Amino acid sequence: MAHTILAINPGSTSTKLAIYRDTALLFAKTIRHGDEELSGFHKITDQIPFRLHAVKEFMEESGLQADELSAVAGRGGLLKPLQSGTYEVCVEMLKDAKSCIYGEHASNLGSILAFEIAHNAGIPAFIVDPVGVDEFVPEARLSGFAGIERKSQLHALNIKAVSRKIASRLGWQLEEVNFVAVHLGAGISVAAHRRGKLIDVNNADNEGPFSPERAGTLPLKQLISLCYTGKYTENELVGLLTRRGGVSSYLGTKSILEAEERAQNGDAEAELVLKAMVHQIAKEIGAMAAVLDGEVDGIILTGGLARSGYIIERVKKKVAFLGKVFVVPGEEELEALAAGVLRVLNGKEFALSYTKKAASHA
Repeated sequence: MAHTILAINPGSTSTKLAIYRDTALLFAKTIRHGDEELSGFHKITDQIPFRLHAVKEFMEESGLQADELSAVAGRGGLLKPLQSGTYEVCVEMLKDAKSCIYGEHASNLGSILAFEIAHNAGIPAFIVDPVGVDEFVPEARLSGFAGIERKSQLHALNIKAVSRKIASRLGWQLEEVNFVAVHLGAGISVAAHRRGKLIDVNNADNEGPFSPERAGTLPLKQLISLCYTGKYTENELVGLLTRRGGVSSYLGTKSILEAEERAQNGDAEAELVLKAMVHQIAKEIGAMAAVLDGEVDGIILTGGLARSGYIIERVKKKVAFLGKVFVVPGEEELEALAAGVLRVLNGKEFALSYTKKAASHA
């Protein structure tokens, strides 16, 4: 029996939607949301009716009714620490997503929108490999200062999906291999993926390499001094470092394509900034290879920036000595959502429970 699955991936300025019949893509659409549309919403959860309307319009365009679906998959947002897998949406999950108790991000809307569509149709709603997947080994959790614990936040959905594909291509199960997996996007995740577990990763929102818009790890004393200049409130400084940091802070643009063009046209500052970003990405890859004791079966480069030959070729040159480099450009998050749910519907995996103690301290 074929299963028809609606996948919903809400981002900060878009809602990505797709309908799959088993693994076959039937319909897909990316709905862009302009600043003027979103400026009237003070909180992420204020956007629920607006985003839900967009999903329903997509369903109408597809010609399918909700009751023709087998299930709905939404991107898992900032929820409590969880082991990787597929989770059925429940009341406690919705409560945590709506309250933003673990952080506010557009991905929090994924479970909410999925539940709204599924509940009315009498079908299940799921999330797959949410942002807060936490499979840290205990030693990865210590930050270096008692009372401040490192947290696992990463592009788990895409990293897990692409890692499965590369393992399969090589004739292995994910649980048999070690990868350093890198998602290159607006934020950058560099993960040590050991035998199917993400045992360490930089927090993609505030650690690791700088990215098009995030500052990454900063010199501690200088950051403390900045906090006490009186120039910024706490929220302003967080926004500055996570939305207008990185390449944007140096060059005034988040567009890597624009930065590349400037570098290639002789802009020395643009060239230096891109060189520094590559330097930091490669350095983090080396660090995660050390976490894996040098037992690396491959290095995976994925995400939107993996389309940049300028970036990828320079990263590959620096890290190829560690192992074979696999490049999978773009994001496969909608496909990964549908695939995770399909594994449950076909009985290949069990749906996990959000209400049970599911934090994975590997």
